[in-house]
Amino acid sequence: MTTTAAVIAGAGYAVQTGSSLLAARAADAPPPDPAPLIAVSVRMLAEEQGYSVPRSFVGQVEPRKTVALSFELAGRLDAVLVDEGDTVQQGQLIARQDIDLLRADRTRQQAARKAVEAQLAFALQTVERSEALRDRGFASQERLDQSMATRDELNARISEIDAALTSIDIQLQKAQLFAPFDGRITRRVLDGGEAVGAGQVLVEVVETGVPQIRVGLPLSIDEGSLATARIRVNGTSYAASLASFRPDVDPVTRTRTALFDIEADTPLALGQTARLELTSTVSERGTWVPLRSLKEGDKGQWTLLVVDAENVVRRASVLVIHATSDKAYVQGSFPPGTRMIEEGPQRVTLGQTVQIAETL
Repeated sequence: MTTTAAVIAGAGYAVQTGSSLLAARAADAPPPDPAPLIAVSVRMLAEEQGYSVPRSFVGQVEPRKTVALSFELAGRLDAVLVDEGDTVQQGQLIARQDIDLLRADRTRQQAARKAVEAQLAFALQTVERSEALRDRGFASQERLDQSMATRDELNARISEIDAALTSIDIQLQKAQLFAPFDGRITRRVLDGGEAVGAGQVLVEVVETGVPQIRVGLPLSIDEGSLATARIRVNGTSYAASLASFRPDVDPVTRTRTALFDIEADTPLALGQTARLELTSTVSERGTWVPLRSLKEGDKGQWTLLVVDAENVVRRASVLVIHATSDKAYVQGSFPPGTRMIEEGPQRVTLGQTVQIAETL
């Protein structure tokens, strides 16, 4: 027992002596240099009174005018002089009906008028003779009245024939279809030789001038916001002017229809998709911050890392109001002069003192 106790006492003395020597050496060693402060870039948070939201609505390129051409009167179609895709000028002949019967009728009416004119000339002479004989007492008043009635009847028949000739001339005019404006033929229904009824469509023509864009807009869109609209077609953006904004609501889409005029250097394909680009302003106080500066906190709350007056990292909770692909519009309790860590918030921790490398 005595030997064991002596061994334990000796070991304890050795440990105590060694510890004293190590402590003395540590006290004599110089202290390590302090770790360098992490440099961060900060941005002064500036309060905004609102933010802008880009919005896009799908529409369609349409011609300003589309007309289905047809004859007003029935008849046999003689020829259609245009084909689908053809360009036509205003007043150009599009199609015509067979007018042989009309020409024959007009010739008959002209011959009848000449015959009545000859009868009228004789009737006028008869009236003159009857008046002379009556004045001399060789003819009765009844004979004169009969001559005058014959004259008046023949004048009426000439007026009737003239009306018939005018009707035939109108039918001859209506037997031809002319382009109502500069445009292109989009559809041809008949080829020629068929008997067509009144109002039966032959061809369709669309105007090829300034196209229009038809867009259905929600009721929340104000007409005043459409004054500076732009329309994108096939990757190209065009300045657009509002042509009309219908007051009624489409019963199917529950939208209001807006028509826009655009000036395009190259012709646009009718029917292709167009996009109306608008910018709406939302009046709500907040500030813009980069998405990379946001950190997700507890319970889904978003936070920013800010730097106080002593360059110590602090946390600030924010409410995200609107976000784009690279930035967010947020609200929070930010005192004036708050500095947000712009670059590298993941490199620092709360309570850490940092060095300001740059203030943006």
